[in-house]
Amino acid sequence: MASTIKVCMGSSCFARGNIQNLQLIQNYLKENGLDAEVELVGLRCCDKCSQGPNITIDNVEYNNIDKGTLLDILEKHFGTAKKE
Repeated sequence: MASTIKVCMGSSCFARGNIQNLQLIQNYLKENGLDAEVELVGLRCCDKCSQGPNITIDNVEYNNIDKGTLLDILEKHFGTAKKE
C-alpha cells in the first residue's frame, strides 16, 4: 500500500523548520528503502500557520513538528514497513 507525506512549504512552516524536516524525511525514506513506496508532496500553505510546521502522513495531520517528534512519527508510520 502506497503512502503519502505532505509537507507544508508555506513561508511560516518553511521558516519554522519544514525545510529541515523535508530533508530528514527524504533521508529517512532513502535509508530505509521506502522512497519508492512513499509519495512525498510539498504544499504551498495548509492555512494553519500558527500551528506549524505542519506535515500530513496518510491524511493524519501533525502540527508543531520538530526533528525528534518527526522521527517518532516516521517510525510509527513506517517502522514495520521497512522490516518486511
